[in-house]
Amino acid sequence: MTSWTKHDRFNATLSGQLADRPPVSAWRHFVDAENDATSLADATATFTRAWDWDWVKLNPRATYYAEAWGSTFDADDYHDVLPRQLSAAVERPADLPAIGVLNAAANGALSEQLTAARLVRAALPDVPVTETVFSPLSVLLQLAGLPLYAGGVIYGSTPTVTIAELLTADRSAVHHALHAIALTLADFVTTLVSPDVGLDGIFYAVTGTASPGLIDEAAFRELSRPYDEIVLSAASGAHRILHTCGPTSNPEWFDDYPVDAVHWDQHAAGNPDIDLTLRAVPVGGVAHTLFGAHDDAAVGTQARAALARTRGRAFLLAPACSVPITADDASLAALRDAVEV
Repeated sequence: MTSWTKHDRFNATLSGQLADRPPVSAWRHFVDAENDATSLADATATFTRAWDWDWVKLNPRATYYAEAWGSTFDADDYHDVLPRQLSAAVERPADLPAIGVLNAAANGALSEQLTAARLVRAALPDVPVTETVFSPLSVLLQLAGLPLYAGGVIYGSTPTVTIAELLTADRSAVHHALHAIALTLADFVTTLVSPDVGLDGIFYAVTGTASPGLIDEAAFRELSRPYDEIVLSAASGAHRILHTCGPTSNPEWFDDYPVDAVHWDQHAAGNPDIDLTLRAVPVGGVAHTLFGAHDDAAVGTQARAALARTRGRAFLLAPACSVPITADDASLAALRDAVEV
Protein backbone atom coordinates (compact mmCIF):
# COMPACT_ATOMS: atom_id res chain seq x y z
CA MET A 1 0.00 0.00 0.00
CA THR A 2 1.45 3.33 -1.04
CA SER A 3 -1.14 5.76 0.26
CA TRP A 4 -2.70 5.26 3.67
CA THR A 5 -6.08 6.80 4.40
CA LYS A 6 -7.01 7.68 7.97
CA HIS A 7 -9.41 4.73 8.02
CA ASP A 8 -6.68 2.40 6.72
CA ARG A 9 -4.25 3.60 9.39
CA PHE A 10 -6.77 3.38 12.24
CA ASN A 11 -8.15 -0.01 11.24
CA ALA A 12 -4.74 -1.57 10.73
CA THR A 13 -3.38 -0.27 14.03
CA LEU A 14 -6.36 -1.45 16.06
CA SER A 15 -5.99 -4.84 14.42
CA GLY A 16 -2.47 -5.01 15.84
CA GLN A 17 -0.74 -4.34 12.52
CA LEU A 18 1.88 -1.73 11.71
CA ALA A 19 0.66 1.11 9.54
CA ASP A 20 2.79 3.71 7.76
CA ARG A 21 2.98 5.50 11.14
CA PRO A 22 1.05 5.48 14.42
CA PRO A 23 -2.27 7.33 14.34
CA VAL A 24 -2.34 10.49 16.47
CA SER A 25 -5.24 12.35 18.04
CA ALA A 26 -6.20 14.61 20.93
CA TRP A 27 -9.56 15.63 22.32
CA ARG A 28 -10.97 18.33 24.56
CA HIS A 29 -14.24 19.57 26.00
CA PHE A 30 -15.99 22.46 24.25
CA VAL A 31 -17.84 23.92 27.21
CA ASP A 32 -19.16 26.84 25.17
CA ALA A 33 -20.63 24.52 22.55
CA GLU A 34 -21.48 21.23 24.24
CA ASN A 35 -25.08 21.95 25.26
CA ASP A 36 -26.32 21.77 21.70
CA ALA A 37 -25.78 18.87 19.30
CA THR A 38 -25.08 21.03 16.26
CA SER A 39 -22.65 23.32 18.09
CA LEU A 40 -20.79 20.34 19.58
CA ALA A 41 -20.52 18.67 16.18
CA ASP A 42 -19.29 21.87 14.54
CA ALA A 43 -16.67 22.45 17.25
CA THR A 44 -15.49 18.84 17.01
CA ALA A 45 -15.19 18.94 13.23
CA THR A 46 -13.36 22.28 13.30
CA PHE A 47 -10.88 21.03 15.91
CA THR A 48 -10.29 17.81 13.97
CA ARG A 49 -9.66 19.58 10.69
CA ALA A 50 -7.43 22.22 12.28
CA TRP A 51 -4.98 19.58 13.56
CA ASP A 52 -5.57 16.91 10.94
CA TRP A 53 -6.15 14.28 13.62
CA ASP A 54 -6.18 10.68 12.46
CA TRP A 55 -9.28 9.80 14.48
CA VAL A 56 -11.90 11.42 16.66
CA LYS A 57 -12.91 10.81 20.25
CA LEU A 58 -16.23 12.63 20.36
CA ASN A 59 -16.18 14.39 23.74
CA PRO A 60 -19.75 15.01 24.85
CA ARG A 61 -20.93 16.95 27.87
CA ALA A 62 -19.43 15.14 30.86
CA THR A 63 -22.78 14.90 32.64
CA TYR A 64 -25.07 13.66 29.89
CA TYR A 65 -25.26 10.14 31.36
CA ALA A 66 -26.50 11.45 34.71
CA GLU A 67 -28.96 13.73 32.92
CA ALA A 68 -30.42 10.70 31.16
CA TRP A 69 -31.73 9.35 34.48
CA GLY A 70 -32.81 12.69 35.90
CA SER A 71 -29.86 14.44 37.54
CA THR A 72 -29.94 18.16 36.78
CA PHE A 73 -27.16 20.68 36.14
CA ASP A 74 -26.75 24.41 35.56
CA ALA A 75 -25.49 24.86 31.99
CA ASP A 76 -24.58 28.48 32.75
CA ASP A 77 -22.28 27.68 35.67
CA TYR A 78 -19.18 25.62 34.96
CA HIS A 79 -16.10 24.76 36.96
CA ASP A 80 -13.55 23.69 34.37
CA VAL A 81 -15.43 21.05 32.30
CA LEU A 82 -18.22 20.31 34.79
CA PRO A 83 -21.53 22.18 34.98
CA ARG A 84 -22.78 22.70 38.53
CA GLN A 85 -24.96 19.88 39.79
CA LEU A 86 -28.37 21.04 40.97
CA SER A 87 -29.84 17.68 41.94
CA ALA A 88 -28.79 14.02 41.97
CA ALA A 89 -31.03 11.26 40.65
CA VAL A 90 -29.84 8.97 43.45
CA GLU A 91 -29.70 10.40 46.95
CA ARG A 92 -29.89 7.15 48.95
CA PRO A 93 -29.78 3.40 48.29
CA ALA A 94 -33.59 3.32 48.42
CA ASP A 95 -33.58 5.25 45.11
CA LEU A 96 -31.76 2.49 43.22
CA PRO A 97 -34.82 0.36 42.30
CA ALA A 98 -36.22 3.34 40.38
CA ILE A 99 -33.29 3.29 37.94
CA GLY A 100 -34.85 1.71 34.86
CA VAL A 101 -33.94 0.82 31.30
CA LEU A 102 -34.20 3.79 28.94
CA ASN A 103 -34.84 3.94 25.22
CA ALA A 104 -31.77 5.80 23.98
CA ALA A 105 -33.47 7.22 20.90
CA ALA A 106 -36.37 8.57 22.98
CA ASN A 107 -34.34 9.94 25.88
CA GLY A 108 -33.51 13.65 25.63
CA ALA A 109 -29.88 13.50 26.76
CA LEU A 110 -28.99 10.32 24.86
CA SER A 111 -30.82 11.24 21.65
CA GLU A 112 -29.02 14.59 21.67
CA GLN A 113 -25.70 12.74 21.58
CA LEU A 114 -26.92 10.44 18.82
CA THR A 115 -27.71 13.57 16.80
CA ALA A 116 -24.26 15.01 17.49
CA ALA A 117 -22.65 11.75 16.44
CA ARG A 118 -24.61 11.71 13.16
CA LEU A 119 -23.53 15.26 12.42
CA VAL A 120 -19.86 14.55 13.15
CA ARG A 121 -20.00 11.44 10.99
CA ALA A 122 -21.46 13.45 8.11
CA ALA A 123 -18.94 16.28 8.54
CA LEU A 124 -15.90 13.99 8.71
CA PRO A 125 -16.54 11.04 6.38
CA ASP A 126 -12.83 10.38 5.89
CA VAL A 127 -11.94 10.32 9.61
CA PRO A 128 -12.65 7.42 12.01
CA VAL A 129 -15.00 8.56 14.76
CA THR A 130 -15.57 7.03 18.20
CA GLU A 131 -18.04 8.10 20.89
CA THR A 132 -17.21 8.36 24.58
CA VAL A 133 -19.26 5.92 26.67
CA PHE A 134 -18.88 5.64 30.46
CA SER A 135 -19.11 2.28 32.23
CA PRO A 136 -22.34 1.51 34.12
CA LEU A 137 -20.53 1.64 37.46
CA SER A 138 -19.15 5.08 36.62
CA VAL A 139 -22.61 6.25 35.60
CA LEU A 140 -24.10 4.96 38.85
CA LEU A 141 -21.57 6.91 40.89
CA GLN A 142 -22.30 10.03 38.88
CA LEU A 143 -26.04 9.60 39.44
CA ALA A 144 -25.34 9.87 43.16
CA GLY A 145 -23.09 12.91 42.71
CA LEU A 146 -20.08 10.85 43.75
CA PRO A 147 -16.55 11.21 42.32
CA LEU A 148 -15.46 8.96 39.48
CA TYR A 149 -11.85 8.79 40.62
CA ALA A 150 -10.05 8.95 43.95
CA GLY A 151 -9.86 12.52 45.20
CA GLY A 152 -12.28 13.80 42.58
CA VAL A 153 -15.11 16.25 43.20
CA ILE A 154 -18.41 16.72 41.35
CA TYR A 155 -18.97 20.49 41.11
CA GLY A 156 -21.99 21.51 43.15
CA SER A 157 -22.58 18.08 44.62
CA THR A 158 -23.16 17.55 48.33
CA PRO A 159 -23.51 13.75 48.36
CA THR A 160 -25.96 12.31 50.85
CA VAL A 161 -24.40 8.85 50.64
CA THR A 162 -20.85 7.52 50.50
CA ILE A 163 -19.60 5.14 47.84
CA ALA A 164 -19.45 2.34 50.41
CA GLU A 165 -23.02 3.01 51.57
CA LEU A 166 -24.33 3.21 48.02
CA LEU A 167 -22.75 -0.06 46.97
CA THR A 168 -23.30 -2.15 50.10
CA ALA A 169 -26.60 -1.11 51.70
CA ASP A 170 -28.67 -3.14 49.21
CA ARG A 171 -26.51 -5.20 46.86
CA SER A 172 -29.49 -6.55 44.98
CA ALA A 173 -30.70 -3.01 44.19
CA VAL A 174 -27.17 -2.07 43.09
CA HIS A 175 -27.15 -4.94 40.60
CA HIS A 176 -30.62 -3.97 39.40
CA ALA A 177 -29.49 -0.40 38.71
CA LEU A 178 -26.25 -1.46 37.04
CA HIS A 179 -28.10 -3.90 34.79
CA ALA A 180 -30.61 -1.23 33.75
CA ILE A 181 -27.82 1.23 32.99
CA ALA A 182 -25.89 -1.41 31.05
CA LEU A 183 -28.90 -2.33 28.90
CA THR A 184 -29.55 1.35 28.19
CA LEU A 185 -25.94 2.00 27.20
CA ALA A 186 -25.93 -1.14 25.06
CA ASP A 187 -28.95 0.22 23.19
CA PHE A 188 -27.16 3.55 22.80
CA VAL A 189 -23.98 1.85 21.50
CA THR A 190 -25.88 -0.40 19.12
CA THR A 191 -27.35 2.69 17.48
CA LEU A 192 -24.01 4.52 17.41
CA VAL A 193 -22.28 1.76 15.41
CA SER A 194 -25.29 0.98 13.23
CA PRO A 195 -25.57 2.27 9.66
CA ASP A 196 -28.06 4.84 10.99
CA VAL A 197 -25.25 6.74 12.76
CA GLY A 198 -22.21 5.02 11.32
CA LEU A 199 -19.51 5.51 13.94
CA ASP A 200 -16.35 3.41 13.81
CA GLY A 201 -16.49 2.43 17.46
CA ILE A 202 -16.57 3.56 21.07
CA PHE A 203 -14.13 4.98 23.59
CA TYR A 204 -15.19 3.15 26.75
CA ALA A 205 -14.23 4.90 29.98
CA VAL A 206 -14.09 3.09 33.30
CA THR A 207 -12.94 6.51 34.60
CA GLY A 208 -11.37 5.69 37.95
CA THR A 209 -13.37 2.87 39.37
CA ALA A 210 -10.41 0.55 38.87
CA SER A 211 -8.12 2.58 41.12
CA PRO A 212 -7.59 2.46 44.90
CA GLY A 213 -9.68 4.79 47.01
CA LEU A 214 -13.01 3.92 45.43
CA ILE A 215 -13.61 0.16 45.45
CA ASP A 216 -11.37 -2.89 45.80
CA GLU A 217 -10.59 -5.38 43.05
CA ALA A 218 -13.12 -7.96 44.23
CA ALA A 219 -15.94 -5.41 44.18
CA PHE A 220 -14.77 -4.17 40.80
CA ARG A 221 -14.94 -7.70 39.39
CA GLU A 222 -18.47 -8.08 40.75
CA LEU A 223 -19.90 -4.65 40.01
CA SER A 224 -18.09 -3.51 36.89
CA ARG A 225 -16.97 -6.36 34.68
CA PRO A 226 -20.32 -8.12 34.03
CA TYR A 227 -21.93 -4.85 33.05
CA ASP A 228 -18.90 -3.69 31.05
CA GLU A 229 -19.28 -6.84 28.98
CA ILE A 230 -22.93 -6.07 28.21
CA VAL A 231 -22.04 -2.63 26.85
CA LEU A 232 -18.91 -3.72 25.02
CA SER A 233 -20.71 -6.61 23.35
CA ALA A 234 -23.09 -4.09 21.77
CA ALA A 235 -20.11 -2.73 19.84
CA SER A 236 -19.06 -6.15 18.55
CA GLY A 237 -17.81 -5.72 14.99
CA ALA A 238 -16.78 -2.11 15.66
CA HIS A 239 -13.63 -0.81 17.33
CA ARG A 240 -13.47 -0.66 21.12
CA ILE A 241 -10.88 1.44 22.94
CA LEU A 242 -10.96 1.19 26.74
CA HIS A 243 -9.82 4.07 28.94
CA THR A 244 -8.86 3.48 32.57
CA CYS A 245 -8.39 6.80 34.32
CA GLY A 246 -6.05 8.31 36.86
CA PRO A 247 -3.28 6.92 39.07
CA THR A 248 -2.89 3.19 39.72
CA SER A 249 -5.46 2.48 37.03
CA ASN A 250 -4.42 -1.13 36.43
CA PRO A 251 -4.50 -1.36 32.61
CA GLU A 252 -3.53 -5.04 32.89
CA TRP A 253 -6.96 -5.78 34.43
CA PHE A 254 -8.54 -5.12 31.05
CA ASP A 255 -6.26 -7.05 28.74
CA ASP A 256 -8.74 -9.93 28.52
CA TYR A 257 -11.69 -7.60 27.93
CA PRO A 258 -13.21 -7.66 24.41
CA VAL A 259 -11.38 -4.47 23.38
CA ASP A 260 -8.89 -3.59 20.67
CA ALA A 261 -6.89 -1.06 22.67
CA VAL A 262 -6.29 0.17 26.21
CA HIS A 263 -5.62 3.82 27.07
CA TRP A 264 -4.13 4.89 30.39
CA ASP A 265 -2.00 7.67 31.88
CA GLN A 266 1.56 6.37 31.74
CA HIS A 267 2.73 9.43 33.67
CA ALA A 268 0.43 9.10 36.71
CA ALA A 269 1.63 7.53 39.95
CA GLY A 270 1.43 3.76 40.12
CA ASN A 271 0.91 3.26 36.39
CA PRO A 272 3.14 1.27 34.01
CA ASP A 273 4.91 2.81 31.03
CA ILE A 274 3.63 2.68 27.47
CA ASP A 275 5.70 -0.41 26.65
CA LEU A 276 3.68 -2.59 29.03
CA THR A 277 3.14 -5.97 27.40
CA LEU A 278 -0.55 -6.28 26.55
CA ARG A 279 -2.60 -8.22 24.05
CA ALA A 280 -4.45 -5.00 23.32
CA VAL A 281 -2.90 -2.07 21.47
CA PRO A 282 -1.59 0.62 23.87
CA VAL A 283 -2.86 4.18 23.57
CA GLY A 284 -1.32 7.29 25.15
CA GLY A 285 2.18 8.62 25.54
CA VAL A 286 1.87 12.24 26.68
CA ALA A 287 0.71 13.70 30.01
CA HIS A 288 -2.41 15.78 29.36
CA THR A 289 -1.36 18.29 32.04
CA LEU A 290 1.49 19.49 29.81
CA PHE A 291 -1.00 21.02 27.40
CA GLY A 292 -2.45 23.22 30.13
CA ALA A 293 1.07 24.19 31.22
CA HIS A 294 1.79 25.28 27.62
CA ASP A 295 4.94 23.15 27.64
CA ASP A 296 5.23 22.26 23.97
CA ALA A 297 8.85 21.17 24.36
CA ALA A 298 7.88 18.57 26.97
CA VAL A 299 4.93 17.43 24.83
CA GLY A 300 7.29 16.80 21.94
CA THR A 301 9.82 15.05 24.15
CA GLN A 302 7.26 12.71 25.70
CA ALA A 303 5.64 11.98 22.34
CA ARG A 304 8.94 11.07 20.71
CA ALA A 305 9.92 8.93 23.70
CA ALA A 306 6.62 7.01 23.49
CA LEU A 307 7.09 6.46 19.77
CA ALA A 308 10.61 5.16 20.39
CA ARG A 309 9.47 2.78 23.13
CA THR A 310 6.72 1.33 20.94
CA ARG A 311 8.69 1.12 17.71
CA GLY A 312 7.83 -2.06 15.84
CA ARG A 313 4.50 -2.38 17.69
CA ALA A 314 0.99 -1.15 16.93
CA PHE A 315 0.39 2.02 18.95
CA LEU A 316 -1.87 5.10 19.02
CA LEU A 317 -0.25 8.35 20.16
CA ALA A 318 -2.52 10.52 22.32
CA PRO A 319 -2.69 12.56 25.52
CA ALA A 320 -3.40 10.65 28.73
CA CYS A 321 -6.83 12.33 29.04
CA SER A 322 -8.76 15.25 27.56
CA VAL A 323 -6.42 18.16 27.01
CA PRO A 324 -7.36 21.20 29.13
CA ILE A 325 -9.65 23.79 27.59
CA THR A 326 -6.68 26.19 27.88
CA ALA A 327 -4.40 24.03 25.70
CA ASP A 328 -2.45 26.20 23.27
CA ASP A 329 -1.64 25.73 19.60
CA ALA A 330 2.07 25.13 20.16
CA SER A 331 1.42 22.17 22.46
CA LEU A 332 -1.10 20.61 20.09
CA ALA A 333 1.26 21.14 17.16
CA ALA A 334 4.07 19.42 19.07
CA LEU A 335 1.89 16.32 19.50
CA ARG A 336 0.73 16.28 15.89
CA ASP A 337 4.19 16.89 14.47
CA ALA A 338 5.82 14.08 16.48
CA VAL A 339 4.51 11.36 14.16
CA GLU A 340 5.85 13.14 11.06
CA VAL A 341 9.49 13.21 12.14
